[in-house]
Amino acid sequence: MKKLLDKPDDAVRDSLEGLAAAHDELLTVRYEPNMVLRADAPLAGKVSLVSGGGSGHEPMHAGFVGKGMLDAACPGQVFTSPTPDQILAAVRAVDGGAGTLLVVKNYTGDVMNFEMAAEMASESGISTETVLVDDDVAVRDSLYTAGRRGVGATVLVEKCAGAAAEQGRPLEDVAAVARRVVDNSGSMGLALTSCTPPSVGRPLFELGDGEIELGVGIHGEPGRERRPLAPAAELAELLARPILDDLGLGGGDRVLAFVSSLGGTPLMELYVFYRDLVRVLGATGVTVERRLVGSYMTSLEMAGCSVTLLRLDDELTALWDEPVRTAALCWDDRDG
Repeated sequence: MKKLLDKPDDAVRDSLEGLAAAHDELLTVRYEPNMVLRADAPLAGKVSLVSGGGSGHEPMHAGFVGKGMLDAACPGQVFTSPTPDQILAAVRAVDGGAGTLLVVKNYTGDVMNFEMAAEMASESGISTETVLVDDDVAVRDSLYTAGRRGVGATVLVEKCAGAAAEQGRPLEDVAAVARRVVDNSGSMGLALTSCTPPSVGRPLFELGDGEIELGVGIHGEPGRERRPLAPAAELAELLARPILDDLGLGGGDRVLAFVSSLGGTPLMELYVFYRDLVRVLGATGVTVERRLVGSYMTSLEMAGCSVTLLRLDDELTALWDEPVRTAALCWDDRDG
């Protein structure tokens, strides 16, 4: 494998040190256990948002720590859940006395470890709510989940719920916003290549020349099917249609359309794909009111992309537009 690393076994620690050096005005990184904290945390009287998961999906989650999103992120080893003690330490570090929302992607290890951390936080007097993100419509169960996987909607949950927390809303209201985002989101991805975890040193799976994996998971889990590569317009239809059907989207609906690289696909291709996605949505009468295109939920260097659609209402749109300042997402205000 060819990667910009020093020692493969130290990749996560080295990356966190680089993140801290690049964004010291926004966040603080602590080690043993690893956690990324909002620089001004804890904020008294504010609900804190804590999330996390295996490394290798950058900028998820550490890149979304800051004003208007997460108060803390817990990075595990590559494609490996953070530990309960690690999560608990992060919850305690950012506790402002108003409770903590735990945003958890639906993977067995994450669910179990965040659940244990929530129980320990409760025993120490910190109230928590947990929101499970399970937006991947590709498969009902996978190698790592009972039920649907949590993928791109996690970014949207963290943004909208983070904005609600920034407004000073109570924990139950912030959790309700997060659950509405989950209930109104769907995602699906496709892989053009596999990826190579540093400690493994070889691709997780093989794709033949001219072959794609439709509905692939962000850890390389199998998707719905393998099929020949096709023009972007056809692939946009193949990803969008299951989401539209799952959410019952149609004429008159407004959405946030989110296209993320899986790590190895450049912006030029993402914009081609986004253009084709907008055409697919327009043909069904769905209006794209907000959008996000770039590398936000990745799988190391995997080539391919994912699509996430969020059905918008006035409140979710307003929360999306609220100011945010993190390493990966930053704006003062938005009007679409």
